[in-house]
Amino acid sequence: MLSSIMNFFKEPPIKEVTGNEEEIKKNYAHWRLRIFYSCFIGYTVFYLCKKNIALALPGLSTEFGYSNTELGLLGSSLYLTYGIGKFINGVLADSSDVRKFLPTALILSAIANICFVLSAIFITPGHTSFFGLPSGTVLLWLFAFFWGANGWFQSAGFPAVAKSLTYWYSNSERGTKWSLWSCSHQVGTFLSVIISGYLVAHYGWKMAFFIPSILAILAAFWLINRLRDKPQSLGLPCVEEFRKEPVKEKCEEDKDNRSYGQIFKENILFNKTIWLLAIAYIFVYIIRFGAEDWMVKYLSESKHNSLELAAMKLSALPLFGIVGTILAGVISDKIFKGQRAPVNLIYLVGVTICLLLLRVNTVSNLDFVLIGLIGAFTYGPQMMIGGLCAVESSSKKVASAATGFTGSFGYLGAVLSATGTGFMVDKFGWNGAIGYWILSAIICIVICIILFFDERKNCKKTMCERQ
Repeated sequence: MLSSIMNFFKEPPIKEVTGNEEEIKKNYAHWRLRIFYSCFIGYTVFYLCKKNIALALPGLSTEFGYSNTELGLLGSSLYLTYGIGKFINGVLADSSDVRKFLPTALILSAIANICFVLSAIFITPGHTSFFGLPSGTVLLWLFAFFWGANGWFQSAGFPAVAKSLTYWYSNSERGTKWSLWSCSHQVGTFLSVIISGYLVAHYGWKMAFFIPSILAILAAFWLINRLRDKPQSLGLPCVEEFRKEPVKEKCEEDKDNRSYGQIFKENILFNKTIWLLAIAYIFVYIIRFGAEDWMVKYLSESKHNSLELAAMKLSALPLFGIVGTILAGVISDKIFKGQRAPVNLIYLVGVTICLLLLRVNTVSNLDFVLIGLIGAFTYGPQMMIGGLCAVESSSKKVASAATGFTGSFGYLGAVLSATGTGFMVDKFGWNGAIGYWILSAIICIVICIILFFDERKNCKKTMCERQ
């Protein structure tokens, strides 16, 4: 059975390049656009089955009487499986057909959402006891299990997209395309809030899982029609050869006799740059989740804002974040010619300055701008360090594993952000929390300075080899 599953997901064979230059150019234009919008829409739909729980939590609390701590178990289960799954699914995605891998993950995520709701239909708290445990406790653990399963299937989405973007877009343009695609995170979150919010308000919390699941399954079948694997599987040359750009590895993948394990070991396990990026990603996520999860509480307690005003100020963070993400990719492509480290440094210095100004600022309206800039300066490095930089610092053959590896470190940062920020607030007040985020930014800056000099050295080496 396992061999049948592996054969099903196996990459399609590489075909011999066919057609003249004009035909290849036309085919590339068609498929690159098709792959891009498919990845964007596909990942947006993933968020419909991930962020919907935020709108359902009040209903779960009212209907079953769960405490905030008990409801927090659901989010923890998803973060845990997502962090581990991102790396493991990254390894699997590298040798899998994107056309099958991505839609299958989306369908399984939808099924996990449906099972989550069915648990509440078949088990009614207070009526039955299972194995000596209250039925409410059993139901809570079932909720956690299926939401954790959802996290695992959700984690398979990004590695598959990373593989597609890496193979279909070259280094000189990848920053722009990757940053544009990254906006699917914010679009997906926005649509999930709108759709699930309407469903909960009119039909109850269960529909916030049923309807997104149906939409996800329909989208998955559409993706099977739209997606394809690498250009070489369609009889097209590799993208660097097509765009006449220098490459650090052979395009003729079928002539590379190294095993996947050898490539993985050389380009990830023994790759200093990947380890530096992964460590830096921890501190990026400390800042990101610190701002996203704690900003409302900080504004309420430290600046005495109402909850409504604090929420309005926080809304500037993802809005500016979209702009910051796109600009990070464009600037790195157009101004720094594919170098990512200078942009990361600029953004991280910007984060540090904005955090300092936010702490000392006494003009309420200026908080909107500062929080928005924190979002812009945070989402840029988040997009590049753990994603774009990771794939460009390894091998295309392990692109998914590279992003999965750094992504796992990122979710370690998410845990440290939650526990660390809470500890600093309890011990040192909000000055301690802001200081914790600023220290994280400074550590990340130091790492990025090392990466900056490594990148310059590699660029000079590439120039010498071309000459």
